Amino acid sequence: MRNVKFDLGGKVAIVTGGGRGIGRAIALGLAQSGAAVTLASRTQKEVDAVAEEIQKSGGKALAVVTDLTLNEQLENLVQVTIQEFGKIDILVNNAARSFLRSLMDLREDGWDKVFNTNVKAVWLLSRLVARKMMEQKSGCIINITTVGAEKAELGMAAYGCSKAALKMLTRCMAREWAQFGIQVNAVGPGLTRTEFSKPIWSNPEVAKHVSAAIPMGRLAEPEEIVGSVLFLASDAARFITGHSLYVDGGALTA
Repeated sequence: MRNVKFDLGGKVAIVTGGGRGIGRAIALGLAQSGAAVTLASRTQKEVDAVAEEIQKSGGKALAVVTDLTLNEQLENLVQVTIQEFGKIDILVNNAARSFLRSLMDLREDGWDKVFNTNVKAVWLLSRLVARKMMEQKSGCIINITTVGAEKAELGMAAYGCSKAALKMLTRCMAREWAQFGIQVNAVGPGLTRTEFSKPIWSNPEVAKHVSAAIPMGRLAEPEEIVGSVLFLASDAARFITGHSLYVDGGALTA
């Protein structure tokens, strides 16, 4: 059943990291709202499963295995989506990397891997997609950041710094591309119960401590991040650009 609150019928979206966790939930939410969705991930099995789930529900989906750090694969992702669906209206840059390491223990190549995926790949893919959006004089790019872009977390320095950079990249892209009818915003989840964050919440004592620091007293579920993305992708947000919307249970107020 289509979500009529944020009707995206006729729209085409790309979701990176769409095979699991928040990316999967976003892809399903976009499809339920009427969008055709291209799912990008390095893991064929994961994106195939989500694409099949969307198709079984009557939606349109395409799975494209993509390593976001390789330019030729980014170009292929855009080209295949255009060939299949004819355009791109929405890009959700969700894929990310992280290492749970202190600054003293984190290796230099670890830092580079985080920034290459979380910042550089977002810039390169967004630029490719923006060129297509400029031709149609409309488009919406949504970057998934984190509360860690605002608040230092132990062992998460590289991740937090990369997402802080992504927040500024969001504002820069919004500033430069608004004249072409392209909106660029960010959604910043708080700690969410996914495989990505499992090293944190799988430890009961750590999970209890983390939950106690969140005013709403618990972690987010992936599905609770979706509404903010659908809002920013819809006509309800047509005069919003350069904004970061945090979905964190009040974590940044504590």
